Amino acid sequence: MSTMQQTPLLMSRILGRGASLDPNVEIVTLQGNGTHRQTLQSTWQRAQQLAGALSRHGIGAGDRVASFMWNNYRHLELYQAVPSMGAVLHTLNIRLAPADLEFIINHAEDRVIFIDEDLIPLFEPLIGRIPTVELLVICRHGDGGESSFGNQIDYEQFIGGEATEYAWPDIDENSPMGLCYTSGTTGKPKGVMYTHRSTYLHTMAQSLTDAISLSGRDSVCGIVPMFHAMGWGLPFSASMLGCKVCLPHRLMSPASLLQLMSDEEVTLSAGVPTIWQGVRQVLEAEGDRFDLSNLTRLTCGGSAPPVSLIRWYWDKYRIEMIQGWGMTETNPLGTLSRKIAKRSQREMTEDQQFENVAKAGLLMPGLEMMIVDEQWTPLPHDGESVGELLIRGPWIAAQYYKDPQPDKFHDGWLVTGDVASIDAEEYLHIADRSKDLIKSGGEWISSVDLENHIVSLDGVIQAAVVAQPHPKWDERPVAICVVAEGSNVTREAIVEYCAQQFAKWQLPDDVIFVDSIPLTSTGKIDKKQIRADLEAQRYRLPDLRSA
Repeated sequence: MSTMQQTPLLMSRILGRGASLDPNVEIVTLQGNGTHRQTLQSTWQRAQQLAGALSRHGIGAGDRVASFMWNNYRHLELYQAVPSMGAVLHTLNIRLAPADLEFIINHAEDRVIFIDEDLIPLFEPLIGRIPTVELLVICRHGDGGESSFGNQIDYEQFIGGEATEYAWPDIDENSPMGLCYTSGTTGKPKGVMYTHRSTYLHTMAQSLTDAISLSGRDSVCGIVPMFHAMGWGLPFSASMLGCKVCLPHRLMSPASLLQLMSDEEVTLSAGVPTIWQGVRQVLEAEGDRFDLSNLTRLTCGGSAPPVSLIRWYWDKYRIEMIQGWGMTETNPLGTLSRKIAKRSQREMTEDQQFENVAKAGLLMPGLEMMIVDEQWTPLPHDGESVGELLIRGPWIAAQYYKDPQPDKFHDGWLVTGDVASIDAEEYLHIADRSKDLIKSGGEWISSVDLENHIVSLDGVIQAAVVAQPHPKWDERPVAICVVAEGSNVTREAIVEYCAQQFAKWQLPDDVIFVDSIPLTSTGKIDKKQIRADLEAQRYRLPDLRSA
């Protein structure tokens, strides 16, 4: 018989810790007319007022409460209040099409939606199509904007008059607390329901020194949207530890982000590679404007950052870029890559350290992963064998919400859809998404490897490589590139540069220069859209039939 206390792992037990330990630390939100500031203590008290208001409205355990919001202080209050009171926070992706939003809201059966006022125009097409939504709570920031939704209330009016203390309920640790939908690149979006236990454990693991070294001493700038995989868990970890939190709201230009990081002495920030490429461009043009002397780590996820970008931040600013791999289904942290991650790596050369960071990383403690062939046979961790990546652990999804999808799960493992290898040092190497691999003449070509190599060429800002049908070779790679203004990069220069590292049959058949590359709702390169644009002949293409 156990002699230890069986205390349930509930988010309410950790989310107020920072406010209790360091009550006067600030939450800073960029606004159109300056910054909004409030303390950790005030945020936690307002979260309790919010819980009281939701409870008074009739929201109880398991009910879905949705947010349609930017990264800001009120969104953080929702992150603290909704899970702690036993309800489920459903973060809606503001960049989805109305049809997808309608499907997701109705599938989740959201009862209340919180919305930033400048996002109201995106919400209006849904009115009359979302029957379970009883109340719209409008978060005003001085931007104006009215909704035609029947039952609505102002956020401050909604929580005003409520007590600043709320008796958080004791519930089962396996109760749901968060709901995120995948972006629906294939088929309808799929819901991933996070539990108190899974998110509690993820929050602890993320705060490890060997993860991103997050600490109560940090000033954290969360750029990754809070609607994307729960903001990678940072709002929970920062609330638990008592970090200063800096949030950009809708002011997401690279210059605005740099000014925020400079002014608020940010030490750690998190975003997708396209964010860090944009920030780099501003720094190269006018880096003297910003004081980044406090910034030590940038975490990067969503897709692999080019090694050239990782090296640039280190060489110029001594900022370590930490690459992470994960999915909505993994809550999201699966693996992380640091320059030096093991004691045995202390004598590594800097080149070897950057080889480490270029990998998808080492498994987070508590998780297991393996690669398998088409018969589900485990493959060796030799860095050569390539197969489908499977992962399992206490914060990995076991099924989709109201949609089991058994082909996405195998014998207790999540089937990730990533093609990968694992080397003898236990580093994960992502070859590609299975749907983005290019099969040419029976051989596989990794679009990710080609993209990261092309982007390392001076003058290339962004690159996407996709497959195009070919009568002889089945598929051939085509590169879509954005180059810097005034650059003299040519098609021939890119192909020649690729030839330094890749075999002749792996080289792109053509390079197409564009002003911008389409991105998904989470800031990744939208290869589905690029393939559609190529098929519709929106880009200039050579006649491959003669090849």
